[in-house]
Amino acid sequence: MSAAILFATNTPKYSSFLVNLCRELYPDVKAFLPGEPGAENAQIAACWAPDQDLLIEYPNIKLIHSVAAGVDHLGETLLTAGLPVCRVVDDGQKIGMFEYILYGILNVQRNFDKAIQEQSIKNWQRYPIRKKKDIRIGFLGLGELGGYVSSQLAAFGYSVYGWSRTKKFLQDVHCYFGEDGLDSLLEQSDIVVNILPLNASTQGILNAQVFNKMPEGSYLINCGRGDHLVEADLIQAIESGHLRGALLDVFSVEPLPENNPLWTTQGVSITPHVASDASKPEIIHQLVDNAKKLAAEERLNNQINPTLGY
Repeated sequence: MSAAILFATNTPKYSSFLVNLCRELYPDVKAFLPGEPGAENAQIAACWAPDQDLLIEYPNIKLIHSVAAGVDHLGETLLTAGLPVCRVVDDGQKIGMFEYILYGILNVQRNFDKAIQEQSIKNWQRYPIRKKKDIRIGFLGLGELGGYVSSQLAAFGYSVYGWSRTKKFLQDVHCYFGEDGLDSLLEQSDIVVNILPLNASTQGILNAQVFNKMPEGSYLINCGRGDHLVEADLIQAIESGHLRGALLDVFSVEPLPENNPLWTTQGVSITPHVASDASKPEIIHQLVDNAKKLAAEERLNNQINPTLGY
């Protein structure tokens, strides 16, 4: 295989880890860090939040490959460069996302969030337990991750609704699409889970208009992207009592700045972008597989539409 891989992430330690893992798993593959001798010959860029001048510095790149499920971190310059863009799709990542979202649901269903608040003031307070079938969960996004998690939760006994850009069919999931479909989903969801890709049409989608359509006392789980959320609108919806709270894993600025009011908003739970992660060996396997396909001029795996983000 003649193609070489350049590992270009915004964290040198992470890039070095991936390079070393690639060399360990595939000794015959040429893996480089930016600036290393031979890196200028790389044809594949394995990226996470790379420098936007990447293609200027490495003009031989023929394929941009995200090392994650999302591609928005690549930036507009690379996404619109006219090169094929691929992402990682990992079954293990689907399971991790299911676990995270199930945690968020149980936190509300079993009132664990309220128990934590009562503990902070040393108050012994019991709340009624709701059954799974009485919890209505609305998913924004029914792609690889959203489709899997929503189906698993439906099979587990929850009442599950899903919304996507185009019409989809999932067993035991009530599927909606389009603007009217979004309104229908929001109006009947006790918990709204956002797992949409980020693009021009979904940026800022979690806003006051959406929150006002959700039932009083409903809850938000955002494990899509930080730029989906209008933070000030969420804080207002929670402080007004309309929304019960939110579980947030992604933010427009990461790490979340210490002075961000989300840290101290009652009812908001924050996790540091850990909802799920692709297996590092699986990342390398998929990169190398696509490197072989690129060299053989075969159809690439998990190539995305740069405009849609998936």
